[in-house]
Amino acid sequence: MVRAVSILAATASLTAACGSEAVEPQAKPGGRSFTVAAAGDILIHPELVEQAARDADSTGEGEAGLDFGPLLAGVKPVISKADLAICHMETPVGKPKGPFEGYPEFLVPPQILTAIKDVGYDTCSTASNHTYDHGMRGIRNTLSAMDKVGLGHTGSARTPEEAKKINVRDVNGVKVAHLSFSWESFVHPTPKDKRWALNRTSSSKIRKAEARARDKGAEVVILSVHWGAEYYNEPSTSQLSLARWISEETGIDLVIGHHSHVVQPIQKVNGTWVAYSLGNQVARHSSPAGITEEGAIGWFEFRETADGWDVAARYRTTLVEIPPEVQPGEKLPEGSVEDHRVRDVQSVLDEPGDLSQELIARYRLAAERTGGFLYNRGAPGGDGLKAMSLRE
Repeated sequence: MVRAVSILAATASLTAACGSEAVEPQAKPGGRSFTVAAAGDILIHPELVEQAARDADSTGEGEAGLDFGPLLAGVKPVISKADLAICHMETPVGKPKGPFEGYPEFLVPPQILTAIKDVGYDTCSTASNHTYDHGMRGIRNTLSAMDKVGLGHTGSARTPEEAKKINVRDVNGVKVAHLSFSWESFVHPTPKDKRWALNRTSSSKIRKAEARARDKGAEVVILSVHWGAEYYNEPSTSQLSLARWISEETGIDLVIGHHSHVVQPIQKVNGTWVAYSLGNQVARHSSPAGITEEGAIGWFEFRETADGWDVAARYRTTLVEIPPEVQPGEKLPEGSVEDHRVRDVQSVLDEPGDLSQELIARYRLAAERTGGFLYNRGAPGGDGLKAMSLRE
């Protein structure tokens, strides 16, 4: 099996001071390249549905009185810049007029999918512990709604035949496959006769899915995986073990993790980039913890070399702004945020405008804390992870 991560093909340069040094992989003449943006969980809590209703009143847009466009607009400059943008749709969607449900049995407005597509996402992973919250009807509604707005999807299926298909996309002339696997909810497991509806994580199934992707001509394979423990900024032993196995026993080129709802490290494992968790792209937990509102967009640059693919990793920090709770008739405190919004942190810090010093400090905290979590397994050293500039 040919691994699609680059092997440093290098010449050695001997010096008395530092011995032999490997040089950067050399781009293949006429070689192809592309960029991938990926983010964490999209988790629509009831407060975000209420926000979409207020925004629809203001914009006059959306469908059935809900407009999620303003909620996600802040990440469009980053997401739309990528050649391939991958989201994680955590929950099933219902009908445009509801009814809707929050935790623990999510059923969210399909209008969120329009906003996801509009900010630039191309495809989404759908395997999660909430996939089967509303049974096969929820899965069918979700995938059909994704088809309607033009979003690709992988990780769940409406039929056994669909479960065998592989999501392979042409990205700048490169065939890129996207796979999605998850642990299964103990509350709403798939019935034995519907096990094909959700890609449940196992090493053998991941290996077989990659093999099918390669048979379909995939030159690059990206794996989204729902794993780990919620609200822990360090990957679990099982995450570390699976990441090591993937890097040693498969040719998968990139691993994108989610489920913890907080940011975990990005690390190169045996030459393969692993983002253990990118936190939440958008969520509004009943008890916001600060770190649950901070997320990261992973940005990965694939460059063809003589020996495969060289992958560089970058990131952008995001923050979900949450307005303070007030009683009916009360005014918001002066200088506070007024709406739920997903922001690209660096863009705000570059142009803070008339933001209060308190809010600027909050953005700085998000940038510094997220960077610390991402680097917690040594990625800024030889691995080369660094913040992404929109000017690149």
